Amino acid sequence: MKMNDMRESQHQTALFQRYPSLRDCENELNAALATMTTAYEGGGKLLICGNGGSAADSEHVVAELMKGFRKPRSLPQSEVEKLTAFAGAYGTSLGAKLQGGLPAISLVSHVSLITAVANDLDADLIFAQQVYVLGQPGDVLLAISTSGNSRNIVNAVTVANAFGLRAIGLTGKGGGEISRLAEITIRVPKEIVADIQELHLPVYHWLSTELEERFFPAE
Repeated sequence: MKMNDMRESQHQTALFQRYPSLRDCENELNAALATMTTAYEGGGKLLICGNGGSAADSEHVVAELMKGFRKPRSLPQSEVEKLTAFAGAYGTSLGAKLQGGLPAISLVSHVSLITAVANDLDADLIFAQQVYVLGQPGDVLLAISTSGNSRNIVNAVTVANAFGLRAIGLTGKGGGEISRLAEITIRVPKEIVADIQELHLPVYHWLSTELEERFFPAE
């Protein structure tokens, strides 16, 4: 998807009406959407990381992408037929309940791995280690940090860059070190942590909505 092919959608118009200050991030929002779209079109996935409230946001993004968000995302009939062929009526029932999704992994979720890395290697490597092992060229890393300077997030972005992933930062107004490392940084125009986090939610809800529109258009 080329940037000059993108026009403001009804969802983006609604976003800016509810959160006018986010219009300052319009170019970066569109670039982030285009990057994620390209990754998914190429069979890639999204890796997400953050600390504290941003860790909760990482989980939240995954929940919106891996199942229906604003649409039911019913399985194609061909997929239902595969389940039916394998498990008969039970498979048909499963196919009626399952939903389509976009591959996304929250790097904050693997407690045993995170504590092992922190104990055996370095706490600042808890996300970088996962990006190195899980990431593939063409995947996207969404790195969430209100300051833009969280060392474990900076390390994750560094590894992503070195191994062919595309990094998107989601930060506060300053952008921090992440804004110098990431290909795209959405710097919401707030400086207080709580205010930044309040604007991060509509940003990733908008991204999730637009991705759902693109990959599940029939519903």
